[in-house]
Amino acid sequence: MNRREFIKLSGAGFLAMTFGGLNMSTDAAEKFSRIDFHAHAILPSYVDALKRLNIDAAAIEGFPLPKWSVEEHLQFMSDAGIDFTILSPATPHISDCKSARAINEDFAQICRRFPEKFGFAATLPFPNVEGSIEEFHYATEKLGALGVKVASNSDGVYLGDKRLDPIFAALNEKNSLVIIHPSPAQFLPRENVVTGKVMALFEYPADTTRAVLNMLANGTLEKFPRLKVVVPHCGSFLPYMKQRAGAMFQMLAAMNLMEPMNFAAGLSKLFFDTAGDPMPEQFDMLLKIASLDQIIFGTDYPYVPAPVILRKKKLFDDELSRRGLMEKIYVDNAKNLLE
Repeated sequence: MNRREFIKLSGAGFLAMTFGGLNMSTDAAEKFSRIDFHAHAILPSYVDALKRLNIDAAAIEGFPLPKWSVEEHLQFMSDAGIDFTILSPATPHISDCKSARAINEDFAQICRRFPEKFGFAATLPFPNVEGSIEEFHYATEKLGALGVKVASNSDGVYLGDKRLDPIFAALNEKNSLVIIHPSPAQFLPRENVVTGKVMALFEYPADTTRAVLNMLANGTLEKFPRLKVVVPHCGSFLPYMKQRAGAMFQMLAAMNLMEPMNFAAGLSKLFFDTAGDPMPEQFDMLLKIASLDQIIFGTDYPYVPAPVILRKKKLFDDELSRRGLMEKIYVDNAKNLLE
């Protein structure tokens, strides 16, 4: 299913509510058509690429590469009441063109088998400019990718770096969905420092925040206004950075060390997924930097095990139901993002 077909299906009612009213129970909310924007597939082509490129995922991430299968993912979706998942590549990021093509072909095969359950965000071999542009066109035009996944940094080249502008110009032409995923910084204090061992603890939200700040500081979203950029993990550390970065950017601009920019306005151009721990505090923290229109649902399966996600999701659903936000977060925002 390509993006045009998906949007057509959405218009036919895939994302529509099946009942009226906002303050419904969690059981009733199961009738929503829900899209998971943050989930991964551990594909054979990806595992083969890691071996061929001598990349030790467990050593890099401090976390074992999870097991994954289509059947287990479909069962998880059924248990969680998720109707459609946009699969994205696993980490560590792969920058090899041959591997990116093989991974995207694998994704497309899964989506052809289950067109009403899965779409995918394509792997691009960042920071290779020509290879990434070529793979973007192939994956979206030939394989039906709904968007792309980009790493916060690729071989030390961060989102917002002007060297990547030709890639983003190509993405911008197609009004592309761009899903950010963290990648470890090149140089970390890995010895005897827990944050340098387990990337998901600190470095992943830190590197996501670093990349988004770089995009904002360098005007990426102004240069390429048609991009639909998704920031993972409830905005990572951006809620904390709103006041500090906003003030620092103003000061740096006054000192002619960067171009003037409106930090809050830049944040308003982004979307944010709820993967991680939205309850009891992070959802409200996210609302400090984002409107309700900017928030979409994500699980981070299979990196977060299914039983854990189900427990977290029940708490989140209960709170959304209490606030009358089930349709907004699960349906309306997803539809708007994919239009």
